Amino acid sequence: MARAFDEARAAAARGEVPVGAAVAHGERLLAAAGNRTRALNDPTAHAEILAIRAACAALGAERLTGCDLYVTLEPCPMCAAAISFARIRRLYFAAYDPKGGAVENGVRLYGQPTCHHAPEVYGGLRESEAAELLRRFFEEKR
Repeated sequence: MARAFDEARAAAARGEVPVGAAVAHGERLLAAAGNRTRALNDPTAHAEILAIRAACAALGAERLTGCDLYVTLEPCPMCAAAISFARIRRLYFAAYDPKGGAVENGVRLYGQPTCHHAPEVYGGLRESEAAELLRRFFEEKR
């Protein structure tokens, strides 16, 4: 989770929404990324998507079976679906997202009968730290 927070802070420094993600296989860090939607002019360049792509490239595989994803904010519907398709074993996230989240809020994707794979989910890790990072970022933008 520490690396995900490093990526979130780096994203904020670039003017991106401060969300970071890291993919690990056991003790091995495969990939880490922060949001880059503005830098890449790509609405799909969320931290989770970028980290999943890089981890797949590192393993030379389309699935991340046995891998864990750490992210500073509850994933949105797009990212939650990508996590499912990648067959991530465990999802750890920091702050809950009542408005845009799709794991514990919103569509609750992993509880839907059409969801092919649901990771183990652990939310609220370092929640206040992640929430404060987001709060400060948006206060500075106003």
